[in-house]
Amino acid sequence: MNAWIPVKRSTGRSPDHASDQENGALGYEIVVVGTSWGGLAALRAIVAALPAGYTLPIAIVQHRHRDSDGLAKFLQSHTALNVCEVEDKQPIEGGKIFVAPANYHMLVERGHLALSVDAPVRFSRPSIDVALTSAAHAYGHRAVGVVLTGSNADGAEGLRIIADAGGMAVIQTPDTAEAPTMPQAAARAVPTARVFPLARIASFLATLPSVYDTERAS
Repeated sequence: MNAWIPVKRSTGRSPDHASDQENGALGYEIVVVGTSWGGLAALRAIVAALPAGYTLPIAIVQHRHRDSDGLAKFLQSHTALNVCEVEDKQPIEGGKIFVAPANYHMLVERGHLALSVDAPVRFSRPSIDVALTSAAHAYGHRAVGVVLTGSNADGAEGLRIIADAGGMAVIQTPDTAEAPTMPQAAARAVPTARVFPLARIASFLATLPSVYDTERAS
């Protein structure tokens, strides 16, 4: 299991930052979704609306009690996509939904997902910031970060790092969130993020180009 090393806040966007159109031409490689209070309903709405042929892998971090289980099974009942709870060093596969297990940080590494029992970050394990930051390090401008409903600021810093790396930042419109604090904090941190009502997030994700589409076509 790997330790997470926090990164220092940058003073501006990376010189390698690309426009959304440039990113789209390359294709994205992973979507990382973070949520807390109200997240079950929000995640259910998103996975249920994704098309059956959706090819981008989605890694989900949901704040929950350390003894909680059943999230993957719950989401599986609402989607035709394959949903699983992450195991350490699990390969990332297109068209699958990966759920961080309770009481573990989930780190995105190139080609696989890792788990860590390092100390909680912002009182949370799993931490959304940890997952988003690691995705930015691993995939840079080919990473997509999504922050949904929640009652604290976890995810704001990680989403900023995704954006600074040239990746796509997506936020749930706060007035459609059961708990608006998390999307509000993310919007302050990433003023250039795409902000959508919950009902439109899945359809937007479905428009993003995926490297897995290119691989399938070849």
